[in-house]
Amino acid sequence: MSATIDSDLSQYCLRTAQAAKSASYALASLDASVKNRWLNESAEMLVASTAKIIQANERDLAAAFDHGLSDAAVDRLRLDADRIAAIASGLREIAMLPDPVGEVIDGFTRPGGLQIQKKRVPLGVIFFIYESRPNVTADAAGICVKSGNAVILRGGKEAIHSSTAIVDILADGATRCGVPESAVQLVETTDRAAVGHFLGFSDLIDVTIPRGGESLIRRVAREATMPVIKHYNGNCHVYIDRSANLEMAARIVENAKCQRMGVCNACESLLVHADVAAEALPLVAARLEAQGVELRAGERALKFLANALPATEQDWSAEYLGPKISIALVDSLEQAAAHINQHGSHHTDAIVTEDLCSANAFTTLVDSSAVMVNASTRFNDGGVFGLGAEIGISTDKFHARGPCGLRELTTYKYIVHGTGQIRE
Repeated sequence: MSATIDSDLSQYCLRTAQAAKSASYALASLDASVKNRWLNESAEMLVASTAKIIQANERDLAAAFDHGLSDAAVDRLRLDADRIAAIASGLREIAMLPDPVGEVIDGFTRPGGLQIQKKRVPLGVIFFIYESRPNVTADAAGICVKSGNAVILRGGKEAIHSSTAIVDILADGATRCGVPESAVQLVETTDRAAVGHFLGFSDLIDVTIPRGGESLIRRVAREATMPVIKHYNGNCHVYIDRSANLEMAARIVENAKCQRMGVCNACESLLVHADVAAEALPLVAARLEAQGVELRAGERALKFLANALPATEQDWSAEYLGPKISIALVDSLEQAAAHINQHGSHHTDAIVTEDLCSANAFTTLVDSSAVMVNASTRFNDGGVFGLGAEIGISTDKFHARGPCGLRELTTYKYIVHGTGQIRE
């Protein structure tokens, strides 16, 4: 535990949250030019401090084995000059995005002369809990401050030295540029009990965003006393309709599954209309098997797949995050939608079809944050959507749904101008 943290963990957490709350009030009125200057100068300082950041990162890498990290997790943890340059580039891209704070969403004048505006304002204080990826530290800080929010960052212990080095640089930049020093704070202790303390500060923290494993997210949802923006997992589907272009369908499934397997918008389940199964399944299977994907098929689909294993009931709801996919046949689009709504995670689902009526029915029936027509599930991403950087993808319906970028980290207030009116 850092020397700056006294023996009373609850008091440390309380002081951190109080400082963030104070900073949030100053941030709400901060001019966009100040925030953009901080983002750009922080980017330059990160690049200039490459050697220092890599040195800190090496301490994390040296402890990776003791933390039991997989090879993939170690790769996500590792920083080099190119990755630090990419982090800096991400901050510059955020600086180029329009500032959502102060945007007038709606405005009208009432018969009595009252002028009413609905104006976009920051949420306030965001408690962000995330996995051990140092680049997320800078991304989250940049997105939160640009949208006028103070952020308390609770990264994984596996990246504590890397994240500390990055936040120290961001704090130095804040001091130089006139951004409140406590706008970005990293929880300095790796004690898991700290999370519980922060989750109890509903009067100081406005929203919590957990990004990590399902067990973490369920814990946060259970203990939080403030709203939580979350998604538990990403069991995404592709449905091949009876009218699909099957070559297109095979390409889409391969991309949705294989372009990156360990991400939340990768395809984990394939549904195929029974009328085209005999032709579609061998085409798809050839592409997936060439990529080393294990096929787990329902009873009706097995007869078209020579190398598939029988699927279990658990497979229909599984988020594999690796080279496995579940496959089932359906007799109608409605049956496909019902399967997705029952077993899916309300994240991203796709239909491949040449029938506009089928496309419209699917997008209406499937209850997910993004529904794709003739496109890969991998496109559900803030940057790809043109929304800029994102802090995560929400499968909730309140307050935000889908990619959470700058606008999703704001709310609104009504501003009313009168000329002396009183209500009788």
